[in-house]
Amino acid sequence: MTETAPTRTLVIEREMAHPQEKIWRALTEGPLIAEWLMSNDFQAVVGHRFTLRATPVPNWNGIIECEVLLVEPGSRLSYSWGALGLGSVVVWTLTPTGTGTHVRMEHSGFGADQDAAYKGANYGWRKFIGNLERLVGGLD
Repeated sequence: MTETAPTRTLVIEREMAHPQEKIWRALTEGPLIAEWLMSNDFQAVVGHRFTLRATPVPNWNGIIECEVLLVEPGSRLSYSWGALGLGSVVVWTLTPTGTGTHVRMEHSGFGADQDAAYKGANYGWRKFIGNLERLVGGLD
């Protein structure tokens, strides 16, 4: 029997005082994704391969290769996330509440030797989710 190395998962949850439909739009419409996350060629179609593009920095070209894994319209979205040798998965879950929407983002697959990537993702996702909430607040 072969043992696999344990992985870490980053989970960020936030209650947003916005309708689920608006948040879903911001998660799945390419021009809106570009406003809160990165430029992209995203399509909410299982199997669609897309690229997220950030500003390049030393030792990283700014490219994240992704593939849509799951689309449950209005409630769940999942895609692979491949950058800097990290092969991981992002899952968004939206749940309506009495005052808006509970947003849960789970980014899994960080190896024990990928502490810097885990810490960077923790910082980055908190910033991105703040951007997402501000963007959704301005949508009609």
